[in-house]
Amino acid sequence: MRIEGRFTLNVPIRETWDNLLDPETLAACIPGCEKMEAIGENTYDCTIKQKVGPITVRFDFITTLSELTPPTHLKATGTGADANKAGTFKQETVLDLKEISPNEVEVSYRSDVTIVGRLATFGDRIMRAKARDVEKQFTQALQEKLKGGRAG
Repeated sequence: MRIEGRFTLNVPIRETWDNLLDPETLAACIPGCEKMEAIGENTYDCTIKQKVGPITVRFDFITTLSELTPPTHLKATGTGADANKAGTFKQETVLDLKEISPNEVEVSYRSDVTIVGRLATFGDRIMRAKARDVEKQFTQALQEKLKGGRAG
């Protein structure tokens, strides 16, 4: 399944980049994130809890940043499984940042996700809707966090 989108942040590109690479910032902004710890250079151990349809899942996964071109491009790959055996997944995400103005950046992303198990039975439509919902929550939380950390 491919999930694509874009959003705009009212923050300089470099500040956006730095915050997107900060595990504490990401953990605070990703809905349902219970843990995001660096376990090596550009490798993170993560736990995220989400409700998908009638099932609540807690994904434990490892993600690695495999391509970094600061401050405009990164590629992350990850694998994980639901703690309750509802499924496993693999993902590859490409994130590109484009400076629109000195204080505005467009973030575009493309994720290729493979899901196996009970979660796969929900299909594309439900998974895409969930992804859009998570994106909205993440974007709003990131924008608020970045605004709060800047001198006005």
